[in-house]
Amino acid sequence: MQLPPCIGYAGNTEPQFIMPSCIAIREWAGVGDQAQRRLVKGVEDLDFYIGDEAAEKPNYATKWPIRHGMVEDWDLMEKFMEQIIFKYLRAEPEDHSFLMNREYLAEIMFETFNIPGLYIAVQAVLALAASWTSRQVGERTLTGVVIDSGDGVTHAIPVAEGYGGGDITFFIQQLLRDREAGIPPEQSLETAKAIKERYCYICPDIVKEFSKFDSDPGKWIKQPTSMSTSATSVSSATEIFFHPEFANPDFMQPISDIVDEVIQSCPIDVRRPLYKNIVLSGGSTMFRDFGRRVQRDLKRVVDARLKFSEELSGGRLKPKPMEVQVVTHHMQRYAVWFGGSMLASTPEFSQVCHSKKDYDEIGPSICRHNPVFGIMS
Repeated sequence: MQLPPCIGYAGNTEPQFIMPSCIAIREWAGVGDQAQRRLVKGVEDLDFYIGDEAAEKPNYATKWPIRHGMVEDWDLMEKFMEQIIFKYLRAEPEDHSFLMNREYLAEIMFETFNIPGLYIAVQAVLALAASWTSRQVGERTLTGVVIDSGDGVTHAIPVAEGYGGGDITFFIQQLLRDREAGIPPEQSLETAKAIKERYCYICPDIVKEFSKFDSDPGKWIKQPTSMSTSATSVSSATEIFFHPEFANPDFMQPISDIVDEVIQSCPIDVRRPLYKNIVLSGGSTMFRDFGRRVQRDLKRVVDARLKFSEELSGGRLKPKPMEVQVVTHHMQRYAVWFGGSMLASTPEFSQVCHSKKDYDEIGPSICRHNPVFGIMS
């Protein structure tokens, strides 16, 4: 189980259910509702919907227990997981060990659902494991850097043995509001999301891309119905990853610089393996040429540093060239979930799970430590 929700059973290549992490609940606040409240007393806790169903309930209040990768409301999170387990997976939690990506989560799973075993996984480790399906990966290793970009948050995470897509959607939505007066306000978000998923791509040079449009605007405009989508809109939206100041002037650091900074903060003896194994994960890394652009920009940063070192030595030192490789693969969209599915289906999974007995003896702090699947690599 991955949060935000991608859920399914271990051993499958794709999750059975993918849904937004929203929950629709009925709020009983008015005095006039007293009679109805008495009528439904005892079942009001069951009157809620999650995921896509929640978005279709106009008379309910829609809440988001997870925002930007963080759980903000654990009570709603517990309700959310209740429906995931019983309604969607149709599972008896006491009969299944769970792999999830900490202390409070363990408390819910052990005490509310009485599960026999739990493994709290590190998402970056699971994404690295999923990358083993790529031909670019010569050996199975859990050393690398993961660029994990979903709807709410983007991470660059180094693992040494042992900006989110929602912002792009909002950026396109703002462009539509400025240029497309005919789009109904209630449909603008879904329209922006559809444009992002169908037409957005990563361009090698934003200035040249704008020049193409200026020279022949008609060639670079998509007109499915009465709405027009220009190349400048879809390319500048994804350019947020490389020029974040387009969306927010408080942020100036492109993703290639973030990855470089992350690797440079690691011990010197693991930096080369990290540069060599940069793995993409998450739906927001699926834009065309995303990996190629990150690899090119990062290579320029690394080569500039090596050249500067050589100049400082007066030409006496000739640094060994640094290999930079960004790994893309066909399981990239659900890499974290697929990596978890792979590892949870192995015989070794039960050995690294924390048992209910261990939880009863030690408490939730047991989840501060999890052994890595070193046996898998």
